[in-house]
Amino acid sequence: MTNYLIRRVIQMVIVLVFSAMASYALLNLAPGGPLTGLREITDPRKKLNEEDVARIRAYFELDLYLPYRFTRWLIGEPRGPLVIAGQTYLADFQVGCRKPVEESVLLPNGKSETRYAGCKEYVTLGNLVGRRTSRGIFLGDFGNSWSILRDRPVSILLGSRIRYTIQLIGISSLLAILLGVPLGVYSAIRQYSRFDYTFTTLAFIGSSMPTFFFGIVMILTFSVWFKQMGWFYLPPGNAVGARDYVIPLLGAIQSKSFTDQALRMIMPVTVLTMIGISGWSRFVRSSMLEVMRQDYVRTARAKGLLERAVIMKHALRNALIPFITLVVFELPAIFGGAILTETIFNWPGMGRLYFDALGRNDYPVAMAYLSITAVLTVIATLLRDVLYTVVDPRIRMS
Repeated sequence: MTNYLIRRVIQMVIVLVFSAMASYALLNLAPGGPLTGLREITDPRKKLNEEDVARIRAYFELDLYLPYRFTRWLIGEPRGPLVIAGQTYLADFQVGCRKPVEESVLLPNGKSETRYAGCKEYVTLGNLVGRRTSRGIFLGDFGNSWSILRDRPVSILLGSRIRYTIQLIGISSLLAILLGVPLGVYSAIRQYSRFDYTFTTLAFIGSSMPTFFFGIVMILTFSVWFKQMGWFYLPPGNAVGARDYVIPLLGAIQSKSFTDQALRMIMPVTVLTMIGISGWSRFVRSSMLEVMRQDYVRTARAKGLLERAVIMKHALRNALIPFITLVVFELPAIFGGAILTETIFNWPGMGRLYFDALGRNDYPVAMAYLSITAVLTVIATLLRDVLYTVVDPRIRMS
């Protein structure tokens, strides 16, 4: 077991490094961000001086080559030249271009295009001393936000959003599992019954419809139409209200009160719970039907065991083995949030934060989101393998 865990931890580190490399490269290749603004500034028609260009390049570390930007973000190095026994080495080693030379080229269609034509002044390792950089995400330092919380640590921004996501995803996931698993088991036991046909049809509809469809329908129904008709209605979005309001049957609701937060949580939790119940119930039903056809279940019934004992002790336990594969991945989902649902209901969680970070080109926030999600995913994978041995005694790790 110990040797297995050591091997898995080493594999997890390798996977995380490659995942970080891929995410970092994709975000740097994506359109937008400071690079687009920099290209506009370096347009010869703008006539900005080289100091302004160099300042912007240095602020976003665009004057460094991509591998050095990546390692500074990952582990906080290199911070400067190598110093051994008081002697400085590699201080003049070039790691980027401080002042690129660009020229305007006339294209065949008559338009001009600015192209890179060389470098006037290089950035060296000696120039990195005192430059803004984080200690590296391996030490929990994600750097500063570029736009959402400008020049403030990304960790502060994550801390202000994570509790809302835990509330939303935690409650909806718990309700979906508590309701979906028993319904799936009962549907499998009563296969081809009226309940099975009805519930399977509803589950297919629930899993086929997109999340934003349910969200928009609920907002139109319970927030817009009910309010117009003077009935009891639900607030359409946000985690807390900006001001007090009045709801029929309940009276005055104070903003930021428990009642206010509970009312605003009903619709997003309902949407995620319905989607979750549809998925969990269908999966458990299929797994139960497969297990109940096995020989050991027939043997248990032939021995005269009660049907409840056959279902709970023999069928359900073995049907939960593939179920564990999905349950453990709720761990990264609790952190990651539901991007569409949080966006529709304007819920200030992690999913909405990631959506805003991409829209506003705040790449440090987006990279922090992707990195933490990757870590939780590999941890969930390891937890899945460990739980397999608990549920199924036939599985052993070596």
